[in-house]
Amino acid sequence: MSVINILSPHVADLIAAGEVVERPASVIKELLENSFDAGAKHVTCEIRDGGATYIRVTDDGCGMAPEDAGIAFVRHATSKLSDESGLEHISTMGFRGEALAAISSVSHMELITRQKDAPEGTRVLLEAGDIEEMSPFGCPEGTTMICRNLFYNTPARLKFLKSDRSEASACITAAMRCALGRPDVSVRMIRDGKEEFFSPGDGKLDSCVYALLGREEAASMLACSSASDSLSLSGFVSSPAEGRGNRSRQFFFVNGRFIKSTLLQSAVEQAYRNTLLVGRYPSCVLYLTLSFSSVDVNVHPAKTEIRFGSEKQVFDFVYQAVKLALASEDRLTPVGKKEASVPPVSEVKAAPLSAVQNTPSSVPSGNSLTSQEIVPEVNAGQAAPSTVAPIQKTSEYIIPSDMPERDFSVPLNRPSEEPSSVFHAPEVSYQTSLSLNDEKIVENSVQNVESPAVPNHKILGEAFRTYIIVECNGELILIDKHAAHERMIFDRLKAAGRSVTSQMLLIPAIVHLSLEEMELLSRYGELLTQLGFEIEPYGEKEVIVRGVPAEMSTADVAASVEEICEKLRSSNTPDPSGVFDEILHTVACKAAIKAGWDTQRSELEKIASAVLSGQVLYCPHGRPVSSVITRKDLDRLFKRII
Repeated sequence: MSVINILSPHVADLIAAGEVVERPASVIKELLENSFDAGAKHVTCEIRDGGATYIRVTDDGCGMAPEDAGIAFVRHATSKLSDESGLEHISTMGFRGEALAAISSVSHMELITRQKDAPEGTRVLLEAGDIEEMSPFGCPEGTTMICRNLFYNTPARLKFLKSDRSEASACITAAMRCALGRPDVSVRMIRDGKEEFFSPGDGKLDSCVYALLGREEAASMLACSSASDSLSLSGFVSSPAEGRGNRSRQFFFVNGRFIKSTLLQSAVEQAYRNTLLVGRYPSCVLYLTLSFSSVDVNVHPAKTEIRFGSEKQVFDFVYQAVKLALASEDRLTPVGKKEASVPPVSEVKAAPLSAVQNTPSSVPSGNSLTSQEIVPEVNAGQAAPSTVAPIQKTSEYIIPSDMPERDFSVPLNRPSEEPSSVFHAPEVSYQTSLSLNDEKIVENSVQNVESPAVPNHKILGEAFRTYIIVECNGELILIDKHAAHERMIFDRLKAAGRSVTSQMLLIPAIVHLSLEEMELLSRYGELLTQLGFEIEPYGEKEVIVRGVPAEMSTADVAASVEEICEKLRSSNTPDPSGVFDEILHTVACKAAIKAGWDTQRSELEKIASAVLSGQVLYCPHGRPVSSVITRKDLDRLFKRII
């Protein structure tokens, strides 16, 4: 007796629905993408009861002819793909022809559509994927899709839906992602009769972000724009001071399609390394444009996962573009939370959608979303830049963009995992620790640019022997001398690469460790040697430290080695540059001026100049190094103004 059955088309459609239609939010995404592909300029989406009982999407797109409306719900019926060659350069949001068949098979569907200049429209009623009625109908140009009683015929899936509130939130998020991906389309979202959001559809990236993410978040964004021969990127990234507790505000669009990509996420977060607090994540809205043939979107039923033809090229490009955007930030941290100042949407200028979909124009350094001109408009026929715009400033302390030299797709090739009997001593020259006044300028690799000027200022003194008080341009600026000096040392060490100068200890230090810590030092012995440490085993659970980086205080040797072991133990990154930075954090922290120390005025001046010139914004752990108190703040404090 045969045990293999050929499923009926109806059952096959129900299985497909499980792939494409997971919840009401999936329906929202598919129907909105269909509206975009139809050339709509205005789309309204409405839901009731979290989308479980009612979803309506209305657009002013091209509409459908009666003969097309009759077959639109047949599985694999699509106007966007004709043969297999089309899979190599997919330019539309949809292409499989599965969505409408899958949605209609688990709901009651109604289609109302009319083509432009057609005398009348068409109305189609479906139940469980079967057409119940089809007739002429009077309606405006465009298409309306109504989905009622989702999963009414699949109770097992219906019972797994969450509360109306949760499902509605997912629907709103899905609609917002679609709207962010198409700034040239006006999208209105309505839940239970109340408008949730409305995007202007003026083709401007900044006004789209402002309308959908809100005034406060938009004010914290920095413009990000770069272009090469085959790639272009535009959009916004958040200031490191505005890190979030999760990644929910990271939006990536590739050729206008919202995607989830660990590759792009990793590239962005790598760019924020050493400027963002641990446990915080950046926000971003980034539009990546590349040739359709160099990306494969036919990977997952939901089409939110893609494959890049050259992952390393994409990673490097996005990493460098975000680094440039962060380097352009030129502001001190205000004291307290001040009201964001964003110009009205009607006054904000940004690149039209053509700049997003083709090649974005470069954005001047130093602009945030609050700037008068965030992205200059691209005139018709105007050629966009073909290379990434150079950084328009250099720094005594900030190093050039330093893309880690690694292949992120393979595991870290560490030194031998077998514990060695000896930690190799470094071949280095020894010298005494440098004072702050003897620091050498780190040359920036960007050529033919001038160092940023230090504004006129006056150091008034110190508060609690911790904070430098500076008067500058009618403002009082408080500078954390330890945090700022730590950053200066960190950048200098980072620029030196893995050839840090070492100093010999007059009295070698013996450090007691656990067996696990001994193994860690053995595993990373070569890296520690490159960083200026000379460490040898001195028994089963002891090491002797004969040399340390020249920057580091010799009084903290034991504590520094123990702290480095803890960081090596807790490090979960396969990136060798990440481990390298973690160790440099410890060295810089131990070498920096401490809070509570008496500090020479010349040293305070050097720190203040680095901060005021914009070269030092954050400590290596991501904390801001300065805060501003304006004259107006003081006048309000003393009731001089109300």
